[in-house]
Amino acid sequence: MLIDVHVGEIVRLRKAHPCGSTDWQITRVGADIGLRCLKCGRHVMLPRDVFRRRAKMIVTQDNETRD
Repeated sequence: MLIDVHVGEIVRLRKAHPCGSTDWQITRVGADIGLRCLKCGRHVMLPRDVFRRRAKMIVTQDNETRD
């Protein structure tokens, strides 16, 4: 899945986090993608290729950062 993501967007991953949430907020974009769990607040870093495989959909887009 080819995804163009930006900081502040909410994405849904295929597998649930141990806390039960599947929704994450993007906190960093680069070679690694920084994600923060919306339920428990846990912060993880995923390599970009792993993130592309695990991402299911973009829940909300942050249009203000792109203008």
